[in-house]
Amino acid sequence: MQPTTAPAPRARRRTPSSRRLRARRVAVAIVAVGVLTGSLTACTDNGDPIQPAADRLAAALSARNADQIAFTGTTGAAVTKQLATRSEQLGGLAPKVTVARVDRPDDDAANVALDVTWDVDATDRDWVYTVTAQLARKDGHWSVTNGDGLIDPSLESGEQLALRRVAPERGDILGAGNARIVTGRPVVHVGLDKAKVPAAQQDRSARALAAAVDIDGAAYAAAVKGAGKQAFVEAITYRDDSNHDAERRRAAAVTGAVEVADTIPLAPTSGFARAVLGTVGPVTAEMVAQSNGRYRAGDTAGLSGLQAQYEDRLAGTPGARVLAVPAKGDPRVLFENQPQPGSDVRTTLDPTLQTLAESLLADQEPASALVAIKPSTGEILAAASGPGSKGYNTAMLGQYAPGSTFKVATSLGLLRTGATPKTAVPCTPSVTVDGRTFKNFPGYPASALGRVPLQTAITFSCNTAFISQQVRIDDAALTSAAASLGVGRPNQTGAAAFLGSVPTGVGKTDHAASMIGQGKVLVSPLAAATMAASVAHGATVTPRLVTDATTAPPAASASASASASASVSATPSTTPSAAPSASAAPAVPLTGGEVAGLRTLMRSVVTGGGVDPLKNVPGGPVYAKTGTAEFGNDSPPQTHSWIIAYQGDLAVAVFVEVGDHGAITSAPIAARMFTDLAK
Repeated sequence: MQPTTAPAPRARRRTPSSRRLRARRVAVAIVAVGVLTGSLTACTDNGDPIQPAADRLAAALSARNADQIAFTGTTGAAVTKQLATRSEQLGGLAPKVTVARVDRPDDDAANVALDVTWDVDATDRDWVYTVTAQLARKDGHWSVTNGDGLIDPSLESGEQLALRRVAPERGDILGAGNARIVTGRPVVHVGLDKAKVPAAQQDRSARALAAAVDIDGAAYAAAVKGAGKQAFVEAITYRDDSNHDAERRRAAAVTGAVEVADTIPLAPTSGFARAVLGTVGPVTAEMVAQSNGRYRAGDTAGLSGLQAQYEDRLAGTPGARVLAVPAKGDPRVLFENQPQPGSDVRTTLDPTLQTLAESLLADQEPASALVAIKPSTGEILAAASGPGSKGYNTAMLGQYAPGSTFKVATSLGLLRTGATPKTAVPCTPSVTVDGRTFKNFPGYPASALGRVPLQTAITFSCNTAFISQQVRIDDAALTSAAASLGVGRPNQTGAAAFLGSVPTGVGKTDHAASMIGQGKVLVSPLAAATMAASVAHGATVTPRLVTDATTAPPAASASASASASASVSATPSTTPSAAPSASAAPAVPLTGGEVAGLRTLMRSVVTGGGVDPLKNVPGGPVYAKTGTAEFGNDSPPQTHSWIIAYQGDLAVAVFVEVGDHGAITSAPIAARMFTDLAK
């Protein structure tokens, strides 16, 4: 039976207190069933006996259990079954039913107006309508005379309820100049439409389609078999361009294969800043279980990188649509919450520079990275991780010994003791500290040995000269100097990042190793680029990636693909077992004299023969420092290859996890970047 009065669907906004009760509704309703004994037969209540009866009816409907309610023309069990059906059609939701008013035409009849509320989504706007229950009293007992269809909102014959989520438009990730980096781009979903393939042929078609697009045939065939009779089972998604024309042609020849056009958030290319930006994809079962109703199977969400970190902002709020679905024909909309689109996230990435950086790393087989920073603002213009990083964000999260690039920080510490670029320091073939012997790199020029100016020591990267100065700079002063160049400072990029660590409280040999960027000193390519940027800017640079970050970035990963393990010595140290935390040392401001001294030293590295590839690049003068850091237990040890450099208002760090000396492996990459940008 339909309600005697056609319900008027409407929206109701929940108050904060009612929102807090939302998760408890079903539990409270179920408890309510336990107090329904006696159903609507109670007539001994003081005052009007219909009100308790009406309240019991509302509680029973909310609990989806009307077994103990008296009905005329149907049974409580039948009404309970109907409630279960409607709840299932609405995704398992339970209605909240309350008594709005009670009208008494006479002593033996009552019309009870019931407000029915369905909490259809995570918004504050619920689907609310009113139905009228007709009650009659006979022999002192109340019963419901229109129980059949009581909870239904004026459904027509043959219609069923259905709840559909309406996906919001996802926000974009923007780059420098508000360039739309990740935005909706056309794709095609290639898959099998089971409705177009005879059942006996579906396995054969599935395996043929899998072969056409080069995916696991057995796994795809199993997915097709397990899907519904009318299902479209996706095999793969391609950008709607010409890059996969051959696969798409092969797929089109398979019986039942179809393409479904769509638009999904994508970067300009599949690899563009992927480790930084992250990906968007179907939610996992674990995400659904932990989302407190936010996600449902089939939803998409940010799975990694900025897409995951800023999911709340980017995703927007899904809408909901309640439909009356007939056996044939189009459904009717009974209620709708419009989706609220997500907001954009703005970054500093320069699409041109990022693309160039990635192209310069394309041939590197080991993990590698190139980070570019604008010193005047701290904006991260490029954070590229090469193909050898295998999707890991080496550029911002890698943790490695900086090697001789760290001598820039050590030089700052020396300048703060009164040294100048002309101060003489002893560059000997070897130096022993507390029983441990340190040497220069193989092939160090004999002409640069002896008592040499600090400028010569840094130009040719004399390890022993810097280690000999450990008595002038204790570990706290070294950590402070590094902090002034941005190393070990708190992460304010707006993204996951490791800004380095320079430990204090270490022993003599570890401190000696720290003087040349070995031992327990760790940096990321981002932190290394920040050192160069701080010298270029003449003040401590705080790098930033997300310009409108509103939440603290996640902590950097505690693991590294290959943390620094050995100093440049005959006896490597052991690899740190976990990533250290950022230093608490304050960033003591750089003075004009310190900046001038550091620039003199870094310029001498280029002009004095320490890094030939950067000597003749077009544009203004280039300032640089190379670095080579030994690691592992091989004999001879493998080496990380580094260079940090700046030209004008651009500072870069290039890192290759397994390479030759920085001047040989990394410097040519930096030289190509400066040269290409000058064209």
